Amino acid sequence: MKSFDVSGTQVLVANVGGKYFAIGAICKHAEWDLSEGTLENRKVVCAGHGAIWDLTNGQAEFEEPLEPEPVYKVKVQGNDILVSTS
Repeated sequence: MKSFDVSGTQVLVANVGGKYFAIGAICKHAEWDLSEGTLENRKVVCAGHGAIWDLTNGQAEFEEPLEPEPVYKVKVQGNDILVSTS
């Protein structure tokens, strides 16, 4: 799990059992970089305040409602991981 700048957008890319997922990298609650958190199956736990983000749909599990993280399309081409932010 690592965050990258993709055309000016901070994106978190995570490998879950050989499948890649990409969502917004900055927590909507406390603006922490989600790559500093932990990966639990297809969910990322933010190191800041424990918000849990679902990599499949960007939805959060938290004590207060949070706007979802954007979800991006990922394509693996050879050794490259391509992420579309448009």
